[in-house]
Amino acid sequence: MVPFAGYSMPVQYRDGILTEHLWTRAHAGLFDVSHMGQCFVHSDNWEKTAAALEALVPADILNLKPGQQRYSQLLGADGGILDDLMITRSAYEGHEGWAYLVVNAGCKDADYAHIAAHLPAGVSLRVEADLALIALQGPEAVEVIATLVPAIRTVPFMTYHAAQLDGIWLHISRSGYTGEDGVEISIPSKDVLAFCDRLLADPRVRPIGLGARDSLRLEAGLCLYGHDIDTTTSPIEADLKWSIQKRRREQGGFPGADRIRRELAEGPSRLRVGLLPEGRQPAREGTEIMANGRRIGVVTSGGFGPSVNGPVAMGYVETAFATPGTPVTLIVRGKELPARIAPMPFVPHRYFR
Repeated sequence: MVPFAGYSMPVQYRDGILTEHLWTRAHAGLFDVSHMGQCFVHSDNWEKTAAALEALVPADILNLKPGQQRYSQLLGADGGILDDLMITRSAYEGHEGWAYLVVNAGCKDADYAHIAAHLPAGVSLRVEADLALIALQGPEAVEVIATLVPAIRTVPFMTYHAAQLDGIWLHISRSGYTGEDGVEISIPSKDVLAFCDRLLADPRVRPIGLGARDSLRLEAGLCLYGHDIDTTTSPIEADLKWSIQKRRREQGGFPGADRIRRELAEGPSRLRVGLLPEGRQPAREGTEIMANGRRIGVVTSGGFGPSVNGPVAMGYVETAFATPGTPVTLIVRGKELPARIAPMPFVPHRYFR
């Protein structure tokens, strides 16, 4: 157990990070992510709520369908990323003007203050402190949940299903941050312990800690806020332009739009890329990336990829060196380590489309 964003969190359980990682890739891993921030932005109609959110994030929120969720970023005035988050349009009867947001633990207090300060009249923020959040990830995860909630089998990726199970309310999203198929479940805190015990009674499920969560998302090529993205990076530099839909690219109207549209048109000066070091030695965060005898970038996440069975990393390099296959040199503990730029993800995503 380690301190993390004001919480005590498990780095690993009895089996260890390597075993937990591979178990999740093959079966179903249960993650406690209740430290994440859950809140609602709401008004009396969806158009008003969507307009308020589109003044904060670059994604197309207006055209979300009821029950659909979308990944985006809270942006500063200069286009830097204040946090990344998930935004879901409510399909609950009587809550048609509501959006459900999940933000990062280390940023949530600042996020809440930022959102609240920028909402127009008639649009409100409601923070939910009494909700837990768990993630069940892996190729057997959905079948495990389907033994309790059969309808989840046909719920598409990035949408949710609401269920009542023995009087317990469940908000089940077909999403996650491992690259595997799976779900994230919002549940009242008072009910989560018994529900997790019920899931762990299934032999396909094991508890998974922060260590394997990090190695899984790294192999999946997914950003970790505060490491791969922060206030100094734009979504375009971070290779997240796919998360800015065509209407928003054309119309703008979000913080930092001028910079982001310029980077879309001209290309950014640097770009987040995957890195495959040669040999077995991992390149950790902060490792310098060199080419032609000079520094061209830095590693932002790196470690051993259990599914790849070798070291993997990601970081930022000057755009001229961002083409997959480009040879680079990593300075690891004062020694030069050959590597090459590699496409991400390192392990193919297995989302249910």
